[in-house]
Amino acid sequence: MIGFNWRKPLAPLLLSVLLLITGCTPKAPSQFSQAQQESTSNGAQPAVAKNAEQGSSFNKFFPKPEDGYERVFTQEKKGFSEAKLKKGGKDMAMLSISDTISLPLAAKKFENSTTKIAGYPAMEIGNTQTALLVANRYQVKVLSRDPSFTPADRKVWIQKFDLNGLSRLK
Repeated sequence: MIGFNWRKPLAPLLLSVLLLITGCTPKAPSQFSQAQQESTSNGAQPAVAKNAEQGSSFNKFFPKPEDGYERVFTQEKKGFSEAKLKKGGKDMAMLSISDTISLPLAAKKFENSTTKIAGYPAMEIGNTQTALLVANRYQVKVLSRDPSFTPADRKVWIQKFDLNGLSRLK
């Protein structure tokens, strides 16, 4: 007599039941979900304003490479774009444009500036940065990355940005 092997039809049935049970159970919350909920509730402001300019739209205003310098874009995100200024393979400076609409205090610090570069309010930040504000919105910065890149060099390079073009950006 040939015996019936009840295990063969039972295995797929048990597997189906197991998948049904585990697929319908709710997922445990992520360890970060509470922090995310707290950071976005209670009227917390997003890190980047919705109407901040796209970083890619800033790239055309950066200085063109010249005199043995090379410009290498390193970061581009909403509200910000940055490039390295290199010479002989060495990082000489960082060039950046940021939209201060996401951080109004960044623009406010220029209100009492008595220095102007190319007609725009400007300031030295520490010993390594020169910044100016275009159209009361866009902060343009040059940061020395090499000691030989002086404040005078920063002033020259910050004026090589297309500041007038940037001022017309809407």
